[in-house]
Amino acid sequence: MKTLTAFLFLSMANLCLGNDSYTTKYDGINLDEILASHRLLTGYINCLLDKGPCSPDGKELKNNLPDAIDNDCHKCTQKQKEGADKVMHFIIDNRPEDWDELEEKYNSDGSYKLKYLTTKLSEHNEDVSKNDDENEEEVNESLDHGSEDDHETVMESH
Repeated sequence: MKTLTAFLFLSMANLCLGNDSYTTKYDGINLDEILASHRLLTGYINCLLDKGPCSPDGKELKNNLPDAIDNDCHKCTQKQKEGADKVMHFIIDNRPEDWDELEEKYNSDGSYKLKYLTTKLSEHNEDVSKNDDENEEEVNESLDHGSEDDHETVMESH
């Protein structure tokens, strides 16, 4: 009886307070496997675009996606945020036609893609700058060592 009372109390509290996060029931899904399989990824994309049937996890995603986009994934766990970014980045980079359709339906202002591409460009520029700095250091070291070698060669010839 105590267990039933506790369960009912928790259920009522959840209903009154609202759910603060999305279900973690599907957090164990292997995203890399889905992204590596054209067939699996196409199935999820078709589900989201109302072009095909949805698996239970696809239905959950489809139901939560508009809210997650509208609220910057506020109810997402950290793992869900990272997974969502991974999948969306993959689709933007590797399946742009599919991204265009998804964006039209779920994020018509294009803000997510713009944010991602801006971040990607910034990271690329940082990497290029870092590589340029490393290359400059290597050149300077070579010149420093080259100068010593040249100096020794000149001294030996005299």
